[in-house]
Amino acid sequence: MFRDREDAALQLAERLEKYKNQNVVVLAIPKGGLPLGVIIAKALNASLDVALSKKIGHPYNKEYAIGAVSLENVVLTNDHGVAKSYITEETERIRKKLQSRFEMYHRNREPISLKGKTIIIVDDGIATGNTIKITAQLVQNQHPQKTIVAVPVAPLGAIQNLQDYKYIDQVICLTTPHNFHAVGQFYSEFEQVSEEEASELLRRTS
Repeated sequence: MFRDREDAALQLAERLEKYKNQNVVVLAIPKGGLPLGVIIAKALNASLDVALSKKIGHPYNKEYAIGAVSLENVVLTNDHGVAKSYITEETERIRKKLQSRFEMYHRNREPISLKGKTIIIVDDGIATGNTIKITAQLVQNQHPQKTIVAVPVAPLGAIQNLQDYKYIDQVICLTTPHNFHAVGQFYSEFEQVSEEEASELLRRTS
């Protein structure tokens, strides 16, 4: 159990200490990953940016991810017979939201180049891993030296799935509980992070 996102970030930063003062970019997944990303980037003396991708929820259970979308890619893990028209419509809807996020987060700054760098993808936890997968695929398009995923908590199955994923070199997860239902159950305090708060966190690190 973590006290809050700061506690989780400090513990992750300890595990990532060997990357301090290296050619590293911490890539946080908004919104919940940004409070961790800020702390980890500062601890490692690394640059910080955001990864813009979002899950596609099942039409009858939006929390259950059947895939994920970025501004450039779509990854489907199992469409469970969902109509292609639903996936197309959701992809278009999500991309509009991602474009809006891109304009918010990069209003006064250019995205950081990832070429030849060690990329550490950070989130406050993983449920299915779909968002992480599409983020790693997006990162690979920029030819990084190495891609690492670092999270406080996730189900063991999701971590094993990510470890086998061709675009990820290393996965660091502090705990893989058997009774996993949702990321928030492993935090004493797990308040939602607004778009404005996340954007401000990134702006202050520029």
